[in-house]
Amino acid sequence: MKTKVTAKYVIGFDGDDHVIIRDGEVVYENDTILFVGHKYEGETDEVLDAGNAVVSPGFIDLNALGDIDHDIVHLEAPASRQKNLLWSEQYYRQGYHEVMTPEEEAFKSLYAYSQLILNGVTTAMPITSVFYKRWAETYEELAAAAEHAGRLGLRMYMGPSYQSGMRVVKANGEMEVLWNEEEGRAGLERAVQFVKDFDGAYNGLIRGMLAPERIETQTPDNLINTKRYSEELGCPIRLHAAQGSFEYNEMHRRHNQSPVQFLHNLGFLGERTAIPHAHYVPGYSGASIGEGDDLAMLQETGTTVIHCPLVIGRHGDALETFARYKRRGINIAIGTDTFPPDFIQNIRTASMFSRLLERDVVDSSYADIFRAATLGGARFLGREDLGRLAPGAKADLIVIDLDGFHLGPIEDPIRTLIMSGSGRDVKLSIIGGRVVMKDRLIPGIDLEEIKARGQRYFEKMRQGYVERDYQQLGQETLFAPSFRIQKP
Repeated sequence: MKTKVTAKYVIGFDGDDHVIIRDGEVVYENDTILFVGHKYEGETDEVLDAGNAVVSPGFIDLNALGDIDHDIVHLEAPASRQKNLLWSEQYYRQGYHEVMTPEEEAFKSLYAYSQLILNGVTTAMPITSVFYKRWAETYEELAAAAEHAGRLGLRMYMGPSYQSGMRVVKANGEMEVLWNEEEGRAGLERAVQFVKDFDGAYNGLIRGMLAPERIETQTPDNLINTKRYSEELGCPIRLHAAQGSFEYNEMHRRHNQSPVQFLHNLGFLGERTAIPHAHYVPGYSGASIGEGDDLAMLQETGTTVIHCPLVIGRHGDALETFARYKRRGINIAIGTDTFPPDFIQNIRTASMFSRLLERDVVDSSYADIFRAATLGGARFLGREDLGRLAPGAKADLIVIDLDGFHLGPIEDPIRTLIMSGSGRDVKLSIIGGRVVMKDRLIPGIDLEEIKARGQRYFEKMRQGYVERDYQQLGQETLFAPSFRIQKP
């Protein structure tokens, strides 16, 4: 079946870069784009006229939240309270455990993946928190997540996370990593089995990847074996590193190297490796120790940096800078890593921080970040059929409405959308030629029902912090409201 989508603006691809096609058309058959441009001469079975809108390639989210966001709990906790939100050593010693039931863990991904689709994400690499886990993700919850993604029609790269250690807070307030190396080895084997079982599932929508947890909770042996399995299986790796002061200083304490230097010397970096955040490098304003050129190592090895501007900006950090990393020839992709998974808001935030620090818009424009959100992600995945609207590419496209009064006058469609729009302006999403969202509705999904279930999940997840708190401050102190609450 051939379908034609028409709109005031189409973001096409000329083989080198995105182009804006006025009064354009996109024609696809089954899951593949046949034509992008003006006046398709062939016959079509269906025409979708999007009107005053932008037809864009779907966004590629390489750090997509796969559960209910815990960051709202951490976001405004003062520095003196941040440690209370981690595991206490006492909780670790007495026996860490699952907070949620298997049914609740299976549900969370349905909630999260629905959010992704509503915000125009067509390809995602999910991440979930381990704060409320027994240790890390299980095979079973990822299998349930793959089923949800397949049913929703979302293109995913996924695999259960694993770690060999856990950050804890001791009774005196000091942080350290406590180790259980057998957990890490078993987790890696579980992840490898998942890739073997699910890579290519749901007509190729589901692909495997290896997702070791943050670098300071990994042993060198498990990282070396992760790299080996990645090469054997031909699947990508994502490892959080160079993202915070504790981790950065801890890696220097253990190895006298920055996190990036440690990974480089381990042979872990490369074209199949992506590092979310990667802003704590020698010379970064928050790094008081270390020397060397980490950006050269990232560029020379072809390693991708996954920039998550909104979530790190909320916590007072920023990449220094997007423009600098871009000029150094590093492939940059975008991740949301929080709710909402709103790429328009993330592009706006990334550009704002970069141009603030650079004092210039060059290499920090909305178009620069838009490329990272589409072409940069596709480049890491090795997918020339994603992140662009061009003949032969997958029919992964979204329609963003331009009729909203809040958008103001339409100048350039990309500048207008990013300056004034949001993910809520996405009104149609097509993945692999299948309509997965139309008019803010997802076929077969009762959004009101899963919203209510999501609230119950969050309340239970939040209660788990009280048990893990090293000072046992209690719920009222840990979760102080913005203003005093008056009860009836």
